[in-house]
Amino acid sequence: MISKKRLPYLLLAPAVVAELAIHVVPMLAGLGMSLFRLTQFFLRDWTRAPFAGLGNFAVAVDVSGPVGADLLRSFCVTLLYAVLVVTGSWGLGVLGAVLLRRPFPGRGALRALFLVPFALPVFTGVITWSFMLQRDTGLVNAVLGADAFWLIGADSFTSLVVVTIWRSWSFAFLTLTAGLAAVPPELHEAADVDGAGRWRRFRSVTLPQLAPVNRVLVLVLFLWTFNEFTTPYTLFGKVAPEEASVLSIHVYNASFSTWNLGLGSAMSVLLLLFLLLVSLGYLWLTSRRRRVPGV
Repeated sequence: MISKKRLPYLLLAPAVVAELAIHVVPMLAGLGMSLFRLTQFFLRDWTRAPFAGLGNFAVAVDVSGPVGADLLRSFCVTLLYAVLVVTGSWGLGVLGAVLLRRPFPGRGALRALFLVPFALPVFTGVITWSFMLQRDTGLVNAVLGADAFWLIGADSFTSLVVVTIWRSWSFAFLTLTAGLAAVPPELHEAADVDGAGRWRRFRSVTLPQLAPVNRVLVLVLFLWTFNEFTTPYTLFGKVAPEEASVLSIHVYNASFSTWNLGLGSAMSVLLLLFLLLVSLGYLWLTSRRRRVPGV
């Protein structure tokens, strides 16, 4: 007979073991690999790989060298990509949630339609987009009457941003819809009585009430997008165009195309540290704004 004191720990044990196996252990293994010159010559016997200390990190952050310069360029591409995707996904999510806030015929069908990108398997959705973006037989060029190469060259970055926004905005819509459901309707009724227009109601009532949801949503969207691998890999393959070579693809190629696992692990650790600093800074800033009166 299991005691009541031990039952909660027993129920939590499978989740703890899964978290250790899926996240903590690989993270520690990657950190350890980053300290060695683990190349293809030592794959059969990792213990023979020479100790590099912080050498791999020095190579990765040396922007005067080819490796550091490529990593910095990829970082800038990824940062712009994340900002555009978060902005677009949040904007479309807010628009959809506000438009479907009040009941009307067909609202349930529209909500279900808006959630299709979120419910659809990633590979299915992105592969469909890759067919649509083909130059000669793609639907996008046929509709636009264009002759653009959407999967190579400068337009590849635009394609990546659009496809990722299509995948992410429905999650923002779902989250913001749940947030709007918790807003007291009396606030909107009072604003209507005061003669506030739609924009004033949105700015003075809706946005302040959604502030707690937005704080979490923006951070989650940024972390997901900055670390996104499945979408660019499915859309472009192993070798993404230079204009759309985000960090996840760059680290993958550094690790598994050249088989320099030590350097690739060092890049992964740097990426983890950056996202950790962004998360801590964002949480500190938002908590500070909550404490300042009138902000």
